[in-house]
Amino acid sequence: MHIRFTEQELVTLVEMLSLAANVASWNQQESADQKLAEYESFESKMLEKAANNGLASMIEFDEETQRFRVRRDLEEKTFYHECYEEFRNESFWDELTVRLADRDLARSIGQKAWECMTEEQRREKTIGWEKRYWEEFSRNGIERVVVLTPPDEG
Repeated sequence: MHIRFTEQELVTLVEMLSLAANVASWNQQESADQKLAEYESFESKMLEKAANNGLASMIEFDEETQRFRVRRDLEEKTFYHECYEEFRNESFWDELTVRLADRDLARSIGQKAWECMTEEQRREKTIGWEKRYWEEFSRNGIERVVVLTPPDEG
């Protein structure tokens, strides 16, 4: 198969591949290793081809990983890096909010009752808690988050 790209389309493809590989790299399950290796190999192959087709100034070979990558000094300036950082940030706050709301629900109704609920049922019951946490974190970040250590743990 032969596909022709403009230089800008090739830049977009490089960024999309790098974004996908970065997001996939967060999958730490052992069962994901083979698929992650496929993503990384495909990304490297496409970046090598892109480097040979006009984007050599954007791509480097990383000796440590033995793969092609977007140059480190350029990466932070790319749109995909901005998307990746925003994804990580939003995922953190969303996960923290949901987990704290779930904890509050489990404390409120008991662990056994919480375990009998579906995810959808839990989300319906935690709307108020989630909203409260979102508002708190939006205003104060983690500034007012405190971890209480039980007395017997030091």
